[in-house]
Amino acid sequence: MKKIGVIGLGMLGNAVAQHLLDSGFDLTVYNRTKEKTLPIKEKGAKVASSPKEVAEQAEIVIIVVKDADAVKQVSFQKDGIVEGKNENIIVADMSTINPSESKNISEKFLEYNIKKLDIPVMGGPNVAITGDLVMMASGDKNAFESCKNVFDSIANKVFFLGESGVAHSVKLAMNLQITMLALALSEGITLVKKSNVDPKKFLEILNSTYFKTGMSEKKAYKMTNGEYDATFTLANLKKDISTITETAKSLGIKLPMIEKAEEVYGDALNEGLGNIDYTGIIEYIKKINDSK
Repeated sequence: MKKIGVIGLGMLGNAVAQHLLDSGFDLTVYNRTKEKTLPIKEKGAKVASSPKEVAEQAEIVIIVVKDADAVKQVSFQKDGIVEGKNENIIVADMSTINPSESKNISEKFLEYNIKKLDIPVMGGPNVAITGDLVMMASGDKNAFESCKNVFDSIANKVFFLGESGVAHSVKLAMNLQITMLALALSEGITLVKKSNVDPKKFLEILNSTYFKTGMSEKKAYKMTNGEYDATFTLANLKKDISTITETAKSLGIKLPMIEKAEEVYGDALNEGLGNIDYTGIIEYIKKINDSK
C-alpha cells in the first residue's frame, strides 16, 4: 500500500503523518482545524476538505483523534469515511478508546464492507517522527497483513494481538503503567526533597537499581527542574485513565489504584494543569503539600 490518509493532526497524528510523507508514501490528510494542516501541506501532503475525501483517495485511512465519539464522528457522520470509501479501503484506528467501543465501531464499519484495525501505539511525537513507535494491532488478520508495510514504517515493533478490541485493552494497560510511574516519581521526589535530599541524587540511586525505568532515566530529571514540555498532556492522560476505569467496570474487575489515580489527576485538572505534560502531576503533589 502506498496511498495513505491520516485523519487528526494533533501532536501524534502530525508526527505520524510527517514520517509517512518522509518515507515516500502518497499522503492525504484531514483535520477539523484546517490551520494545523498547513505545515504538512507545505511538505507535499494533499489536504482534504472532509474525511469522505480522504477515504476517496487512500488505500488505508489512519484515524488519530481524541476519543471514541470523535472516531464515530469522522467515520459515520455527514461527509464521513463511509461516504467516500473506495473498493479496497482499510481503516486503522490509532486513537486510545474503550475496547468495547472499538468492537462496536468495527462492526459498524463491516455494515459498509469496510475492515477496521486497531493500531494504538506507545511513544510520543518525538518517537513517531522517526518511525520508532511500538504498535499493538488487532482485528482482521488478512487486513493487517496487507497493511504491514505501512505499520512497519510507523513502528519499529508491531505486535498483532488477535480479535478487534484487544489492542486497545493492552494500550490501556500500558497507560496504566505510565500513570503509576508518574505518580510514584512525583511522590518520591517530593519525599526526598522535604527530607533535604537532592532529588537528582535520589534519581541517581534509583537508576542504579533494578527499579529504573525510561521515565526515571529521562523525564524525571525534567520533573525536578519544573520542565513539562508536553509530548502527552495531563488532560489526555486523565481522559485515558477514565477510559481504563470504565473498561474495568465493563469487565467486572476492581482496579483500586487506578481509581484513586483518577481522583488525583481529576484534582490536578481542576488546578489548571491539564495542558502541561502528564509528568506535571508533580506540580499537583507539590501544591497540596505547600498548602499544609
